[in-house]
Order: sequence, then C-alpha cells, then structure tokens
Amino acid sequence: METLPVSPVGEKDTPQPQQQRGKYSLENLDSTTQIRQQSQDPSNKVLDLGMSLDRDNQILETTQGTEKLVAEHEGDSDKSHGPTSEMPEALPASDLWYCPDGSFVKKIIIRGHGLDKPKLGSRCRVLAFGFSLGSGLPEGWTELTVGVGPWREETWGELVEKCLESMCQGEEAELQFPGHSGPPIRLTLASFTEGRDSWELETREKEALATEERARGTELFRAGNHEGAARCYGRALRLLLTLPPPGPPERTVLHANLAACQLLLGQPRLAAQSCDRVLEREPGHLKALYRRGVAQAALGNLEKATTDFRRVLARDPQNRAAQEELRKVIIQGKKQDAGLAQGLRKMFG
Repeated sequence: METLPVSPVGEKDTPQPQQQRGKYSLENLDSTTQIRQQSQDPSNKVLDLGMSLDRDNQILETTQGTEKLVAEHEGDSDKSHGPTSEMPEALPASDLWYCPDGSFVKKIIIRGHGLDKPKLGSRCRVLAFGFSLGSGLPEGWTELTVGVGPWREETWGELVEKCLESMCQGEEAELQFPGHSGPPIRLTLASFTEGRDSWELETREKEALATEERARGTELFRAGNHEGAARCYGRALRLLLTLPPPGPPERTVLHANLAACQLLLGQPRLAAQSCDRVLEREPGHLKALYRRGVAQAALGNLEKATTDFRRVLARDPQNRAAQEELRKVIIQGKKQDAGLAQGLRKMFG
C-alpha cells in the first residue's frame, strides 16, 4: 500500500511544494485539494470516449443518441462517392454497424474486400472528409497507425480508431455520432499493413505499452487535457486487465487517476465506479475514498459521501480538503432535512 503523501501518477514521483502546484494537478486531486463538481448528471457530458472501462454505462448513456442516429440513417437517401480503389457493389442505406459502446453508428457505403481488419500497429492509408475544424484530423488522404500517435488523444481520433478497427480494405463508410450536427463524416480505408491483436502481445509488451499510455496521460492531465488523459489511462487499463489476476499494482494508480479525470469532466458516477475498483484492491486508499466521497456528494448520496470523508479523517485528521467537503455535506443534509420538515408541516398542518 502506498504511503502518503503520494502522487496518483506513481509512488516514485517526487512531491512538489504545495504553493508551487497547479490548481488541477494530479498531485492535488487528493487529500490536499477540494474537487468541486460542475454537474450532478453524468449524462450531460460523455467522456468518451470508448476509453471508459464501464462499457455498460457508456451504452446506457448513449442509447437514446444511437436510436436517433438510426432513425436519421433510415431516412437518408442512398448517396455515395465513387470508390477510390477496386471495391464491390454499393450497399443499401440500411446496412448499418453499431459500435459496441454506442459511441457512433457506421453506414457502409462501399463494402471492402477480404476478412482482415486493422489491428494494433497497422499503418492505415485513409481518405477522410467532413471533420470539424480543430478536430486534429486532416481532410483528404492521410496515414494513421492504430494504437500509436498523438492523433488518438482527441475525441475524433478515438472514434476514428475504433471505426478503422471495424473496416476491411477498400471499405467506404459514413459515421454519425450522438450530438454531432452537420454532414456525416466519411472515411475510406484504402489499405493497411499487418498488425496484432492485444492477446498476441506478450506480458512485457503489454506492460510497456501501458506504461507509455500512463506517462502520456499524466502529461496531458498536467496540460489541462483531461479528456485525453482519461483516454490514455483507459487504454492502459484495458491492456493490463488482459493479464492474469491479480494483475500489476499499476492498475490501482490508473483507476485512481481515471477517477480524478472523470470528476473534472463532470462524470461523478463513473468516478465513483473507478474509485470502487481501487478500493476493491486497497480498502484504505485515501485518495480513492476522498474522490468517491466527492463523487457521491455530487450525485446527492450524502450519507455515502459522509461515510467516505469520515474514513479519510479517521486516518488523516488534518486533511483540510476532507474536512471542508464533510462540512459542506453536513450543511447540505441539514438544508434537505429542513426542507422536508417544512413540506410535511404544510401537508399535515
């Protein structure tokens, strides 16, 4: 178990003086900093990202958006661009593919050939149209490597990567995303090199890739890119979760870091679940207890939040952040009780 103070980036990180830390640094998202939530409804903002490990949550949060996309597709006229290479016949507009996590719907315009699809390390020759300005993805012809490169750190990159992994060579498709207005995104996968599935990687290779993702996630977090950081931590966790139990201890730190990102992204429900993963392995993890308390308070679960903050203070009585959060929760609880009492008096008075 790690000793405090500990940076959620890893036990070997060197702590910085309190006055020199940034307001939202990973090190400060623990017992020394208050995390205030901007939203109590995690469905208002979706991380995305495919990077969350809680796939059922993502599917539930995006079901309505997906159903809307299906209706829009079925009403579209069947228009397509000409193929850029040898491809079989065009498909009807009803030929749809749904991303398993509900993040987008793909309408196949031109079917590709063969059965192989891009895998980790595949270098893809892609023709892309329709991406919004600032998405980080160029229009026209470009080369993208699955699992490698900064292009994956943006929201569009994460979605495009998942789409490419579902495409055969020569396939042309339109993509629709919940919340995306305007013309659909169009992708053509002209060619790709051979790659490998994650299960084909050796343990040391998975651990090395996870370490790279974790380090990149920390860089993005410190730069204020919490969405990109969350995606990096999520990818690192997916690699480590394929290893035999109990898995490397880095999983605990990654879940804790992911929870910090989810709190800042206004996703308290997902943050609470990430903290649960940490506490399953280390029941006394103070940072996870504190962050789960913040998440529970944002969700309106005041009793659960109070319990978590008290557990933090039982081990660290001088923890000012936990003291302040507990005080706010108690005040909020008293206001709720007063409102309930007033309502009862009006009802039976």
